[in-house]
Amino acid sequence: MANHILLVEPAYYSKFPPIGLLKLSTYHKSKGDRTEYIDFKNQDQRKPKKTPKKIYITSLFTWTWKPVWDAVAYYKNEFPKAEIWLGGVYASLMPEHAKMSRADHIFKGIFTDAENLMPDYDLVPDWDGSIVFSSRGCCNNCDFCAVPRLEGKMSSLRKSIKPFVLDRHSKIIFFDNNFLANKYRMNIFKELIDFDKKIDFNQGIDARFITEPVAKKIASLKLDSTIRLAYDSHGQQKFVKQAVERLLDVGIKKRDIFVYTLFNYTETPDEFFNRVRDILNWGVVCYPMRYESLFTIGKNSYISPLWSNHTIELVQHARRVIGYGGAFPAYEGLVNKFNNASGFEEAFELYAEKSGESK
Repeated sequence: MANHILLVEPAYYSKFPPIGLLKLSTYHKSKGDRTEYIDFKNQDQRKPKKTPKKIYITSLFTWTWKPVWDAVAYYKNEFPKAEIWLGGVYASLMPEHAKMSRADHIFKGIFTDAENLMPDYDLVPDWDGSIVFSSRGCCNNCDFCAVPRLEGKMSSLRKSIKPFVLDRHSKIIFFDNNFLANKYRMNIFKELIDFDKKIDFNQGIDARFITEPVAKKIASLKLDSTIRLAYDSHGQQKFVKQAVERLLDVGIKKRDIFVYTLFNYTETPDEFFNRVRDILNWGVVCYPMRYESLFTIGKNSYISPLWSNHTIELVQHARRVIGYGGAFPAYEGLVNKFNNASGFEEAFELYAEKSGESK
C-alpha cells in the first residue's frame, strides 16, 4: 500500500521553491508513494488531504529557526503517529539546536539518493525555472561561508545539465556554489546556448575564473539577472578588477554587474570603504553584504571587534538613503563623494548629513 508523504516548507521568506523537497517527492514517487507539498505560510492550507506516514520539513538560514519549530509543533500535534524528519541548512549547521524542535529525526547534509533526480515541479506548477546544480561544494574554503560545512570540496561535477532542465520552463537557474570551477563549464555553456532559455547564475560566479573565453560565453547567453561577483577582501582586488574589465569588454552593461562586498568581518571600516570606492570607480554596482555568523539564532546580532553599532548603522543608513535595493550604483555624484572622502567616516557621514537625519 502506498504511503502518503508530506513535504513542508516553513513560513519564512524564500523566492525559490524548496528544491530538496521537490527531489524527495520524485524519490518517493519512484517507490510508489504519494506526495503532497504544503507551503506553511498559507494558514488555510496547512492540513494535508490525507494522513501522512512521514513528514519532511526543510529549513533555511539559522536565524529562521522559529518558523521551522512552529511547523514541527503543528504537525506533531496534528499527526502524533507520523515520523517527522527535519533537514536543510539550519538543521545541518545547528543539529543540536534543531533537536529541541522535537522533530523525530534531524538530517544533515545532502540526501544522496535523491541528488541525481529531477525535482518534482508538478508540485509547484506556477514556478517557471529549472534549478540545477552542475556541481556541489566549492574549491575555496572561506571561513565565513556555510558551503564547506554543508557540501565540502568540489564534487559531483556534471558534464551535462540536460537531464535537469524541464522543457516547459523558460529559464535555467544555477545553484552551484562555484559554477566556473567545474572543469566541464565550457560543455555546459554550449548546452545553455543550444537551450536558448534565460539564464541566472544565482549564487554568483568566481572572478578568478573569468577568462576572456569565459566572458565571451557569458555574454552570448540570454541572461535573466545581473552578473554577481564578490570582493570580500583586499587580496581579491586584481581578480575582481580584471573580471569586471573582461565582462565590460564583451558588452555586459555596467549596471548589470553587481559586486558583493563583505563588511563587519575581519577588515576594518576603512578597508571596506576602499573596496566600495574601487567598485564605484570601476563603474559597476556595489552591494554591501553584512557578515552574519553561521551559527546565529538572531539575525544581525553579530558585531565584529573591528566594527561597532555606529559604523554598521552608517553603512545601513547609506543603503537606505541613497541605495537602490540596498546597493550603491556608480552614478557620478556618489563616485565623486567617495573619491573626495578621506576615509570611511567621512564617506558615509555625507549621506546622513544630506538626508537631514541624525547619524
